[in-house]
Amino acid sequence: MRVIVPMAGLGKRLRPHTLTTPKPLIHVAGKPIVQRLVEDIARVCGEELQEVVYITGRFGDAAEQELLRVAESLGASGRVCYQDEALGTAHAILCAGDSLKGNVTIAFADTLFKASFVPDRSADGVLWVQRIENPEQFGVLKLNDSGEITDFVEKPKTFVSDLAMIGIYSFKSGEALREELQFLIDNDIRNGGEYQLPDALRNMMKKGMKFAVGKVDDWMDCGNMDATVDTNKKVLSYENIQSGYSFGKGLQNSHIVEPCYIGSDCNIEGSIIGPYVSLGSGSVITNSILRNCLIQSEAKISNALLENTMLGKAVVIEGRPDKLSLGDYSTFHE
Repeated sequence: MRVIVPMAGLGKRLRPHTLTTPKPLIHVAGKPIVQRLVEDIARVCGEELQEVVYITGRFGDAAEQELLRVAESLGASGRVCYQDEALGTAHAILCAGDSLKGNVTIAFADTLFKASFVPDRSADGVLWVQRIENPEQFGVLKLNDSGEITDFVEKPKTFVSDLAMIGIYSFKSGEALREELQFLIDNDIRNGGEYQLPDALRNMMKKGMKFAVGKVDDWMDCGNMDATVDTNKKVLSYENIQSGYSFGKGLQNSHIVEPCYIGSDCNIEGSIIGPYVSLGSGSVITNSILRNCLIQSEAKISNALLENTMLGKAVVIEGRPDKLSLGDYSTFHE
């Protein structure tokens, strides 16, 4: 199985965190978002992962090497392709055209999920969805009386369906998908000025291809700061992640309230950490209370009370703010 991850967006809603780190490489509960995404797809599909292809902007060599490391850690080869112009989802996927072969899953890198369904192996593809309460805010599936997918409707003004597409699509034939994506480009078929994946899916269905519905149990957004902190909380809860770190002298007069993820080489003194805190490696926490926080590596926090907070790498805080969102290498002094 191949997994293709379009991730060329700038992650503007998650700034300042994405000014220095591409959103898919931000760590949630100790792992990059994109690593969790691909791991969970492989687990649900139950197939050997051959290749992970990332479709990016120009993120720089360090980010690309980290992406390749993620693929390698999953036992797969990695490849980086570029989408230099924002021409839509269909165009983005086609940037990885050479990898559109055999069993392929397309997964947009701004979401995580919890799922236990078994993919329908007889279908030409599986569209991953979640049942939601506000379908007018999402792209949803349209079904006939037999429960078969007949169309896709973006933000319907009247009720069509409550099954929202979460941005993950599995295909039995990557070659068939590539053919339809190329057809859109060759014939300049655009929607809203861009080449869109749902238009290719409609053409595939017109040719008799059958798509099944894969319902996930939870769909976790990483679009903005509050959503990402909440996703960190859910992942810690679902996986029952324990700190698992043998602190030794690194934990003095302090208490960890699980579930938490504590990275390696942290030093915590006179503090209460948790619940629902992810603390990156090499962080130093002194005389502080942290609850429901997502903190990247090498943070230095003292005399602080933090809750519902997201901090980037090497952030320094001295004082008692309540809620903060600070990007990499930021400093806060009360």
